[in-house]
Amino acid sequence: MVSVELLLLHPAGSLRYDSEARNWIALARPARRLREGDHVSFGEFGEATVITVLPDGMREIALSLPVPLDTFLDRAGTMPLPPYIHNETAEAAQRYQTVFARVPGSVAAPTASLHFTPELLHQIRESGVEIARLTLNVGLGTFRPLTAQRLDEHVMHAEAYAIDEKAAAAIEAARAARRRVVAVGTTVVRALEGNFQCYGAIKPGEHSTDIFIRPGFRFEVTGAMVTNFHLPRSTLLALVSAFAGRERVLDAYRQAIARGYRFYSFGDAMFLTDRHD
Repeated sequence: MVSVELLLLHPAGSLRYDSEARNWIALARPARRLREGDHVSFGEFGEATVITVLPDGMREIALSLPVPLDTFLDRAGTMPLPPYIHNETAEAAQRYQTVFARVPGSVAAPTASLHFTPELLHQIRESGVEIARLTLNVGLGTFRPLTAQRLDEHVMHAEAYAIDEKAAAAIEAARAARRRVVAVGTTVVRALEGNFQCYGAIKPGEHSTDIFIRPGFRFEVTGAMVTNFHLPRSTLLALVSAFAGRERVLDAYRQAIARGYRFYSFGDAMFLTDRHD
């Protein structure tokens, strides 16, 4: 008997969480152990059958469960905390949820949001800043390292997001009044800029984007962003360099390292303005 780990990414044929879905795209580890037709047993909670072998360690699997999916995930699964968080307690899992978390479906927390608390959001509102919420389904593509020799050869995985009518109206009103739109995190930036690129304005609804923002990109919505310090050879570092300018970002990183700033999910963050500011 061989132990394997399956990280459920999204239902087959959809990028959004669906508690009724039984066919899922999953990241397998070790993937080489799972071939088409293989079965994975979850003991009393049912089993999964490998339907298709996909690239990059992914598999399409069919779940056969005696209980609803939500119950199965709660009882048989664990939250996929980043590998550098070596504390799989309930407290660690709770800390990894952001103050904005409402809808299931994201494979990871949008880490820039981890810097916010209810008290901080209250202070932000009191200072006259309007807060618009998006629903983000952070996907695997955000974390895939750059492996291509050239940026334009890298293929981004799509991520789903949703913008309700109230949020879309608030963002459009801010743009019309030339007020600065501050994005909390690179996933928000991708959602806003991808949405605008498709529709020429912020359009409410459920959408997805595979936009790859790199130096030379023209930002139409984002006026500033809060973001964590990202690792080298990542699409996230390419995005912030496109926004703030490569030299400004490198200078910020030099200062962060000199002052002992922390990286990763629970690390420090920076506030970036457009490179032309």
